[in-house]
Amino acid sequence: MAAPMSLAGKVAIVTGASSGIGWATSVLFAKLGAKLSVAGRNESNLDKVAKLCKENGSETLVVVGDVTKEDDNKNLIEKTVQKFGKLDILVNCAGIISLGTIETTSMEAYDSMMNANVRAVFHLTSLAVPHLVKTKGNVVNVSSVNGLRAFPGVLAYCMSKAALDQFTKVTALELASQGVRVNSVNPGVIVTNLQKRGGLDEEAYAKLLERSKTTHALGRPGEPDEAANAIAFLASDASTFITGANLPVDGGRHAMSPR
Repeated sequence: MAAPMSLAGKVAIVTGASSGIGWATSVLFAKLGAKLSVAGRNESNLDKVAKLCKENGSETLVVVGDVTKEDDNKNLIEKTVQKFGKLDILVNCAGIISLGTIETTSMEAYDSMMNANVRAVFHLTSLAVPHLVKTKGNVVNVSSVNGLRAFPGVLAYCMSKAALDQFTKVTALELASQGVRVNSVNPGVIVTNLQKRGGLDEEAYAKLLERSKTTHALGRPGEPDEAANAIAFLASDASTFITGANLPVDGGRHAMSPR
């Protein structure tokens, strides 16, 4: 019997692979034996992560594209299946964040958030499903503790991740009879460039990390590898009886209440 956490013989797509959690997940999947399509917009960074994956023994394909563009999603699925002959795992990791309240969030910012974090996942997953049905594969969506709890000042982001959590649960029920599992991980603050790209300067980001010592029960922010470990668990045969789950990987933040 193969080790449950082994991904040997599996073919996986990881979006958002050029940085952060997507980067860490790609490298871990390579170490666990998966063949990979690493996808994202930053070709230089994708080449770097692909090099690391190949050094860990993985056959790795780089596919440059934007998940908000339908043709790019079609290209990603087609190139992956053309090269590897199948698809076992889809990790929807690409996503964005921006600051804003009901008073300050523009419709443009709202649409951008929902397109990247919800619509793109809907579209790419729909394209992947016929292939996942053939392999009885699975999907892991990268959501957020913001989908589970409310945080003022990031309204559209919270909405997008709550929508993603429902997408995870409903598609899990819809695809269960065909042997396809769908789960999400819901990270807390993870040390990546996500928040900086979303508008925080160095000083504000440093304050966020410092505050994370009190907003996370374990007293610190998380690391990309910690999120990647949870993704690998859900993608592997170690979790064959888990579907429709929104798994917090947030140092206990989802369970905390102010007192």
